[in-house]
Amino acid sequence: ATTTPATKWLLMWLMLFTVMAQAPQHQVSAEKSKHYYMQALCKNHFLQQLYRKIDGAVLWSQNERNLDCIITFQTHSILQRFMLRFDMLQLDCNDHLYVYDGAHAVATPKVDISCRNTKQTVSSILTRTNFVTLKYVTDNWGTDANGFKLVITSVKDPKHTCNDFTCAAREFCISPDLLCDGINHCGDNSDESVCQSETAATVFGVDMTWFVLIVVGIVLVLSAVIVGISICVCRRQEESNLNQNTAIQMHHTAETNGSSKHLHYHHGGTLSREHTQLPPTSGNWHHPAGPYGYHRILRNLSKMATKVRPIWCLANSVN
Repeated sequence: ATTTPATKWLLMWLMLFTVMAQAPQHQVSAEKSKHYYMQALCKNHFLQQLYRKIDGAVLWSQNERNLDCIITFQTHSILQRFMLRFDMLQLDCNDHLYVYDGAHAVATPKVDISCRNTKQTVSSILTRTNFVTLKYVTDNWGTDANGFKLVITSVKDPKHTCNDFTCAAREFCISPDLLCDGINHCGDNSDESVCQSETAATVFGVDMTWFVLIVVGIVLVLSAVIVGISICVCRRQEESNLNQNTAIQMHHTAETNGSSKHLHYHHGGTLSREHTQLPPTSGNWHHPAGPYGYHRILRNLSKMATKVRPIWCLANSVN
């Protein structure tokens, strides 16, 4: 099957639109915070002892019983350190969360968190190294209300050069991947407040980039449809004009059929023009030939027309 120009243009624009839609968009939030659950992390397997490198993470705990596990996190750069902040904290008095400033759970913990602590009293915990080790110990009793939600963020001090996002309050530098992920990593919520400008740059709840792509795609499709319809209309008009011209030519041929120089016969003979031509005043341009001969002949030429008529009828019957 042949492909029309309109179809080719439509396919080309659709391919271009697909490439634009699949192109990576430079958004503020790329990799969101990683979520870890104590019940899964504290299982006894070889991955438990691995250092987990993170820019930001959320550690969840809810009524885990008979735990005694150690988890260590590490920053991506030695110039970074960790800031820990609780969004929810409610431990049983026999449960303890020990925070160590280093890669091992040795010596005295930096903080010992138990039932006497709340998220307001603990506030933010800052390490001095680029490691933080958590040791969680629970007994065999608890309720679903027991647990915590701990936000862990790799931060860089203001004294170091920062090419990423800078928090408003303490001027800590954090990874741009942590922006607009619904987690308050800075502690002052400045990493989430920047999302207000992104929300304003939406149309009908759709990101501005995708909205523009959708509008462009719709315009291209409509343009292709209009072009296709126009081509079809033009072709039909050309065919109509061609049929009309053909009809006119056939009509003209029929009108001039009796004025040829010779009348031809199937037997090879011809009648000369002198035997078939009428006087100039009575040519078939003015009086077309019909099935009964020439009509409207002048009275003074009636005798000549009477002589010519049988000749035309004979030629017409032979043809």
